[in-house]
Amino acid sequence: MPATQTVHTPAWLLLEDGTMFKGISFGAKGTSGGEICFNTGMTGYQEVFTDPSYTGQVLIMNNVYIGNYGVQDEDVESDSVKIKGLICKNISDRYSRMTADDSLEHYLVQNNIVAIHDVDTRALVQHIRSKGAMNCIISTEISEPAGLKAELEKVPDMDGLELSSVISTKIPYEAGNPDAAIRIAVLDFGVKRNILNCMVERGAYLKVFPAKTSIEEILAFNPHGVFVSNGPGDPASMDYAVKTVKDVINAEKPLFGICLGHQLLARANDIPTFKMHHGHRGLNHPVKNLVTGKSEITTQNHGFGVDPESAQKSDKVEITHVNLNDGSIEGIRMKDKPAFSVQYHPESTPGPHDSRYLFDEFIALIEKNKN
Repeated sequence: MPATQTVHTPAWLLLEDGTMFKGISFGAKGTSGGEICFNTGMTGYQEVFTDPSYTGQVLIMNNVYIGNYGVQDEDVESDSVKIKGLICKNISDRYSRMTADDSLEHYLVQNNIVAIHDVDTRALVQHIRSKGAMNCIISTEISEPAGLKAELEKVPDMDGLELSSVISTKIPYEAGNPDAAIRIAVLDFGVKRNILNCMVERGAYLKVFPAKTSIEEILAFNPHGVFVSNGPGDPASMDYAVKTVKDVINAEKPLFGICLGHQLLARANDIPTFKMHHGHRGLNHPVKNLVTGKSEITTQNHGFGVDPESAQKSDKVEITHVNLNDGSIEGIRMKDKPAFSVQYHPESTPGPHDSRYLFDEFIALIEKNKN
């Protein structure tokens, strides 16, 4: 019997600055665009693809091979794949993990994700590190630069884009034991499942609220603390969320924010945020805890940051964590209120667990406030 020949469908990638790559289609056929970004992690691709903070983005996975351990149902951070497209060097059509449910290719097809591989991702990442974040378009249908550019012009700019209220839960829901001694209200701007798990594992009962929930409804739950979640988009476009965070602070409720929640706490204290050159996304970003003097290896995914000069001058907050690569602000806490936040992801799925102590600190802050 003659060997079966693999048919390679071509795909094209066009960046906003006119840079163009030709590769091979892998996943759904079609055209899709968003802000291009890269993740340097070697593992955890399924958790990354389902992280709501990646909404509206086309992702480069910079590891040489992606898909080599397949996918499985429990390795997800939300109810669907959130990336707009995927760019890789090599995508494996075989997987080695015995517990895997399916291949990455079938998973991408089922979730209608357009992907391209056989691209020099090292050169592409170096280009983005030099030129900065920009929009891009992937297509298996259009090969002409003019046609790709016309589609690219339809893609919205991430700067000024409000996405959290779009992907937030539409109705409140609960997690954990209703008889637990600690009740935490979660403001869902794109919360990851394992963030909720980290608080439930520490004995908390959670109620997760839609992004635009009023302070009255939050306080009606009678929470002992409020968690402000991660999420996509520009915090400068979220005045409604900044107001809610201010209301929580004024209610003297212990508050913990992660990623977007960190940026919202900063803005609630009159500290502006800014669009970063190309953001931080990966599993090995070194951060120093200025309170303890210890360093930790962290998981990160953000394209916006807290303005360092304003944070240093603030009389309302103190800086608790800094990035050891570029000195960016990675954590703050209020001086006279029970509120703190970090820019990175201490739930670390995927990633090292160096920072999970922050959930313990949140629970301890709640207990102290209760007493």
